[in-house]
Amino acid sequence: MTMDPLLLTGEVDGATDRLLRTAAAFDGADLAAASLLPGWSRGHVLAHLARNADGFVNLLTAARTGEPIPMYASATARDADIAAGAPRPPDAHLDDLRRSADRFTEAVAAMPVEAWAATVQTRRGPWPAAMLVWGRLREIEVHHVDLDAGYRPADWPEAFGHRLLHEVAGDLAGRTDVPPMVLRFDGSRHELVVGDRATAPTVTGAAPEIAAWLIGRSPGTMLAVTPDGPLPQPPEWI
Repeated sequence: MTMDPLLLTGEVDGATDRLLRTAAAFDGADLAAASLLPGWSRGHVLAHLARNADGFVNLLTAARTGEPIPMYASATARDADIAAGAPRPPDAHLDDLRRSADRFTEAVAAMPVEAWAATVQTRRGPWPAAMLVWGRLREIEVHHVDLDAGYRPADWPEAFGHRLLHEVAGDLAGRTDVPPMVLRFDGSRHELVVGDRATAPTVTGAAPEIAAWLIGRSPGTMLAVTPDGPLPQPPEWI
């Protein structure tokens, strides 16, 4: 499960193509309809994905040049840009998505090898530049599901589902507000342990389905829990 940014660029291209096909089918009413994110229409999600691409371009530029360029000018500016972009007509959304994706691709191609070792400042703190391509891939795949337009966690490429599950489980293992759980996947051949195994129920299912449940994109109806009982309640994904 590589996180090598240069090896992940093809996966970003594939995810972007799938997103663009979904977006190309939207009319004005589709864009105004609610997404799976509370308070956001599909137009909000698409506007966010375009501005997110530009935010990652800013971080890649910071890594390449050494300048302290933030991902967004401010949280207020980010929110304002999304709100302003949400009500645009379908053609404007599609053009913005394409152009911002192209800018991201160009920024990745411009990175010298040594720049990937830099640390950049994201909205939630410092992050290795080498993780930026993975970060963009994650944004596209998760928010594609949020569009509520037929793309489901089961449609995620297998490698993406596994990477996301390992990342989220690793993050949860470092938190104190997480109930213990054993996550068993790949036909019960592999498992990840969060918290005290002795008191943990075992949650079994496909890796993408477990990952989607952990990040609040699925109620977990496709998962099984042993011993019988309710699924644990994972905290909000941040």
